[in-house]
Amino acid sequence: MILLHHFALSPFCRKVRLVLAEKKLEVELVDEPYWERDPEFLRRNAAGKVPVLRTDGLTLSDSTAICEYLEETVPDPALLPKEPAERAEVRRLVGWFDDKFHHEVTSKLVYERVNKKLTRAGYPDGAAVKAGVKAIKFHLDYMGWLLDQRRWLAGDALTLADFAAAAHLSCLDYSGDVDWARSETVRDWYAKIKSRPAFRGILADQVPGFRPKPHYADLDF
Repeated sequence: MILLHHFALSPFCRKVRLVLAEKKLEVELVDEPYWERDPEFLRRNAAGKVPVLRTDGLTLSDSTAICEYLEETVPDPALLPKEPAERAEVRRLVGWFDDKFHHEVTSKLVYERVNKKLTRAGYPDGAAVKAGVKAIKFHLDYMGWLLDQRRWLAGDALTLADFAAAAHLSCLDYSGDVDWARSETVRDWYAKIKSRPAFRGILADQVPGFRPKPHYADLDF
């Protein structure tokens, strides 16, 4: 049995969930209010962060480490290319979304508007939200530029880079923070990845107190 301690609107948890589903691995999801810092959860991950995956007698934390473990132990279907240069590009883009995009966009919008209320950490910071609204435009334009040259974000094949990007954008789409009219190319890419069977669980997510936007689970927007 594979157990994943997660929070529904964590892009890092969603990335892991997408990899698990794409590789057709059955998993039991355990909702983890990580902000409560439960001692039992901290015993599994002293950093107090999700996701945490329990499998094969191991307890794994950090989404990148988990995804790499899954790629190495369940190599089919492959989500990392064989060529070193191509693998490096995938890892660069995963880092881009999990670091730069997360810092400039996800943390400024989803975390300010949703996480703060759930964790009772105060009201959204208006300046942070404004900065996130501005930054996402740059990132959507960058994604559009990449996709004008490639079939998928990192090249001709679907990779972990696409799942990392989709994980963040799906959280933002849940709260209606993506202007899909800005780039038809990015919208078509997201519609394509959103239609994959691996995405069904993500589209079924419900966060108590926060209803998704009406188009969230609509494959045709």
